[in-house]
Amino acid sequence: MDKKEVVAKVLALKEKSGKTYDELADALGLCNVYVAQILRRQAQLKKGTEEKLVKLLPGLTEDLLKEMRKPPVRSFDPAILQEPHVYRMTEVCAHYGDGILAIIQEQFGDGIMSAIDFRFTIHKTKGSQGEDRVVMTWNGKFLPHIEQTK
Repeated sequence: MDKKEVVAKVLALKEKSGKTYDELADALGLCNVYVAQILRRQAQLKKGTEEKLVKLLPGLTEDLLKEMRKPPVRSFDPAILQEPHVYRMTEVCAHYGDGILAIIQEQFGDGIMSAIDFRFTIHKTKGSQGEDRVVMTWNGKFLPHIEQTK
């Protein structure tokens, strides 16, 4: 079974369940974005999570689970960069990047934020004038660059 086929079947089961990503995340004890990544074969399904997910998404077959257990090939369709929400995040990083980098370096020193030891959540909140607002929390371990000694 190829990735697109697995993802289509798993997302159909999610839709059929009527559960939101937040509901699945709460039940699994995971971040909502990470759950979306698991269902899209962008993250590996782990044993403890598998047992819970099978109960939450009836219809997950052994064939689907077998594919979801495999380490994924993390990739993306370049067209996603043109989707307005994704493009806006790219624009935010490009526009605020210099300032973000300056603050990280000032507070942590020379290094990077891990995208492996990383938690990403999205929540909805209300603004001061009652408008809907998007809250994205990027929470990554800081990895200092090392001096390369022999």
